[in-house]
This record gives sequence, structure tokens and C-alpha cells, in this order.
Amino acid sequence: MPGRCQSLLRPSMMLAGGTLAVGLALLPATPARAVEAPASAVPTPPPLPPERPEALKPPVAEPASPTPPARPAELKPVVPEPIREPVKDVIRDKPSEPAKDSPKETAKPEIPSPPPSPPERPPELSGSAALALKVTPPDDTACRTRLKRLGVDFEPLPPIAEGQCTAPLPLKVTKLADGVTLPQGATLTCRTAEALARWATEVQVEAERTLKHPLTGLELGGSYVCRGQNHDVDAKLSEHAFANAADIMAFTFGGRASIAVKALPEGSDDAQFLRTVRMKACGFFRTVLGPGSNAAHANHLHFDERERSGGHRLCE
Repeated sequence: MPGRCQSLLRPSMMLAGGTLAVGLALLPATPARAVEAPASAVPTPPPLPPERPEALKPPVAEPASPTPPARPAELKPVVPEPIREPVKDVIRDKPSEPAKDSPKETAKPEIPSPPPSPPERPPELSGSAALALKVTPPDDTACRTRLKRLGVDFEPLPPIAEGQCTAPLPLKVTKLADGVTLPQGATLTCRTAEALARWATEVQVEAERTLKHPLTGLELGGSYVCRGQNHDVDAKLSEHAFANAADIMAFTFGGRASIAVKALPEGSDDAQFLRTVRMKACGFFRTVLGPGSNAAHANHLHFDERERSGGHRLCE
């Protein structure tokens, strides 16, 4: 039966689609049986084309530039963490309420500690003893040697201490170089006596040149005197109070009249002499005053060795 059906179907399959459908409808119902498709019914895939020769393969395009190596982890940029603003408002624990039984404490103001007291003054520097401070006197050995070489006659005196008026090593000078005398004598320090002696040698030269007569003596108005400046009791102590000054009142000569220190007519030999010796004194003394400086020095030349800051000299 199956062979018959197959023989009937094969010619009819060549017919149009409608004839095939009618033939299938006339077949009797038979139990379904697995129909095995012949092996020739499965289409065979076409064979692969032969492999293309290597010479005809298109070249593989290389990248334009080599890929850079991966960046090490330690060189990767570190993104900084955002800065957090400090929390201004800090929540504080609520202070515990003080016990009702305990009294409320109040803050006491701090009392500053008093400054420490200065050390006690030594007894030898208090009261009247403070005015008698012991000062090491200067060494006048070299100065006295120079005075002797200049031909100055002098003798040492005891130290002077009259309150604040002091002279630790005063000298009594009676004669200068070239026989120039000091009739009243002069109580001076060695330094002031040396300046006076060296200035007197210049005066001797000027006397012989201008007046044609030798200088024989100097009349002094004062040397050591315990007093204030310009004889003012309220003023600062004068250099006379330290045997550090001398006042020249007049010059005496051999064979002619003496010349008193005062304002003289311009053009005269006496005026020329006074003006010259006064200017020369500025090279030996730190202070030179005379007529024209002020009323207190209108009748004498004042010389002293007051030390000033910066080595300043006063020459008027």
C-alpha cells in the first residue's frame, strides 16, 4: 500500500500545487509512521574556496604611534580632599545646674603682685657718705715728668675734698718755662698746668715778635676755687672747683708796661698781642673765654679743661 501511494504521488507532484493537494485528500487515513527522509534529501553545503596565498593578503595596518605604557600607580595625580571648614558652633553639653543648697561662687578679681623691692643701699653710699665717693686718682707720673722737662716749678699738694669740690692730685705751680713767673701761685691739676706751660711758650714768642719785649710773668685771678660757674651759688660747679681752670688777668714784660686783659682799641700792638695769644690758647685748652664772650669774662681770659661729648671745644 505504501509503495502504491508513492507511485501515485510522484507523477502527481510534478503537477501544479492544486493537483497535489487533491491527491493527498483522497488517501485513506493510516496510522502515522515516521517517514525517514532519504540521505539525498539533505542539501550538501558547497565546498570552501581555496585559501588565499599570503602574498595576496592585504597588509594589516599598524597604528600610527605606539600606545604609551600604562602610567604607574604612584604617579597618578592625587585628588586633594576638600578642606572642611571648622565647625564654629559646637554643641556643648548643657551645664549642670548648681545645687540649690550650695551658695553661688563669685569670681574674685586678681590682685597684681607688687614689684620686687630694690636692694638695700649699702651703708657707705647713703647719706653724707655718698658725697665722698672714693675715686681712683689718675696716674700723673708721666705728666709730672713732662712738666720738669718744660722747666716748670711745682710741688705736690694734699688731695682737696671740700664737699663736691675735689682734686685728688693737685699741684702748686709757681713758675713756667723760660722763667715766666706766677706771683700768686696756681693750684692746678697736672694736665691743666701742662697746658698752661705749653701755651706760655707761644705767648713768649708772640711777645718778642709783636712787642719786642720778653714775657716775664702772668697775673692770675684764680685757679682752684670751690664755687659755681660765674660765681653763681645755684649754678653748676665751675672747673675752678676741680683745680682744672685758670684766669689770666694781665701779662708782665721786661722793659715795658704790663698789658691788662680788657677791650683795647683796634690797631694797637697791645690789642694785636691779646688777640693772637687768645687764639693760640684754643689749641691747648678745651674752653677759652674772654672779653666779648659775656660780662663775667670782660676783664680776664678763662682757660679750662672741661671734657665734652665728642671732644667738642668752646673757643670764644
